[in-house]
Amino acid sequence: MTAYAPGFPTWAELATPDVRESERFYRELFGWYLYTLTGSLADYQIFTLGDVQGPEVAGMHQLADDTMAPEWTCYFRTDDIQATLDTVRAMGGRELSEPTDMANLGRMAHCADPEGADFALWTPYDFEGAGVRDEPSAMCWTELASRDIEGARRFYGEVFGWKAVDRSYYAPEYTNWKVGDWSVAGMVPLEEWWPADFDPHWIPYFWVSDCDATAARAAELGAVVHVPPIDIKPGRFAVMTDPCGARLAVLTPVAGSRSEPYGSGDAEVI
Repeated sequence: MTAYAPGFPTWAELATPDVRESERFYRELFGWYLYTLTGSLADYQIFTLGDVQGPEVAGMHQLADDTMAPEWTCYFRTDDIQATLDTVRAMGGRELSEPTDMANLGRMAHCADPEGADFALWTPYDFEGAGVRDEPSAMCWTELASRDIEGARRFYGEVFGWKAVDRSYYAPEYTNWKVGDWSVAGMVPLEEWWPADFDPHWIPYFWVSDCDATAARAAELGAVVHVPPIDIKPGRFAVMTDPCGARLAVLTPVAGSRSEPYGSGDAEVI
């Protein structure tokens, strides 16, 4: 990936109470390498594929204090962070952090939708975001779990200009969001079969070659698998929390479906 259009997910960032434990888990699970950027505020870890020269796939930082919950944060591209934040507030969301320049990398801000699901905005300078996507061990999808489907459709439609399209995946009312003809994110309703402590949230999906083997390996490494491997039209997926409690999902796409979940036109409907 050399560039991302506005409204597209660009990056996934892990906030963890234990950097070493998280490094161990993701190195073992996805084969990621890690290097550290030293900044004026705090160190920031970059996960890459292969070695230090490999493409960047995700970021990680230490939680500021023990009262904060471990989580993966999904970043979305915008050309005007302040204007996007104005829309977030106008639509009932909240600004969680002011726009901040991250050295020469880009400008970011954290916010939350009306249900409290947090996400981040990114305007790049020298760093566009993940250097690879839709390949094994890289992010391939982002998904919101929500209790207010219609409210979320209105909110994100205004904030990012997304068009909501109904899909029949593993939920009776699955939303596929598009920018133009391209699918960029999804939404599933939080229903009774979800764990009771799962509040509205965004999670990243990572591409794996064998969902069952990855879920089993994750459990061996200390993860808790909340949604065991299950087949859906785009492939086979599982949802888990890592050993520190951050939520993520893994997906093995069906053969020949490289354009799914990201895809153009209606070719993604299988």
